[in-house]
Amino acid sequence: MDPNIFRKLSYGLFIISSTMDGKLNGQVANTAFQITAEPAMVAIGINKNNLTHQYITNSGVFTISILPQTVPLDLIGHFGFKSGRDIDKYATVPYKLGETGAPYLLENSIGYLEAQVISSMDAETHTVFLGKVINAEVFSEEEPMTYAYYQLLKRGGAKPAEPAPQPVSEPKSEAKAVDPSTQKYQCPVCGYIYDPAVGDSDSGIAPGTAFADIPDDWVCPICGVSKDQFEPLA
Repeated sequence: MDPNIFRKLSYGLFIISSTMDGKLNGQVANTAFQITAEPAMVAIGINKNNLTHQYITNSGVFTISILPQTVPLDLIGHFGFKSGRDIDKYATVPYKLGETGAPYLLENSIGYLEAQVISSMDAETHTVFLGKVINAEVFSEEEPMTYAYYQLLKRGGAKPAEPAPQPVSEPKSEAKAVDPSTQKYQCPVCGYIYDPAVGDSDSGIAPGTAFADIPDDWVCPICGVSKDQFEPLA
């Protein structure tokens, strides 16, 4: 079986949130979709090891905040690569509580759905929760973030590949060394690619800054991995 086929399926990118004993938590997920229209029902897939899974199982409610293409990388990192067991994810994020008490984003969201769990299905490492939508609102008409767009444009500013002529192989002895000023580096944890031509505007790193010239205390804008763990991209 070729697992790469799963990359051809279409996915969105969402913040799934819930509540438990007065506490709030949320996580990034790419599995959320409509099942029926009348009544309106949605399904989500959540890893059993995640704290959000515990919250949803306990409270029986969840929200889906739909991210726009303009969502900052650090918000994805905040909800996707940090654990609610270590930090209060909603402490610094504008939100509002829905009718069920579950939170939803007020910024960097094009809208949300709020649902009450009516059924669930075991999927080995994950649980598929089926929820009846009890409230929903559209905040803007921005384009929603897709997982494909996130991969192509948010990790190093890559763009969809275009057809290219068949490359002509060169003897290894004639291969040119990569210019340090243009050398890209990749995060070994989340896959983020630092491209000198793009820089990292969210961290104050201007375009044209070589990786070696980035301050030593710079960290991955998505998952927080330190600079010294980045690896040169071949």
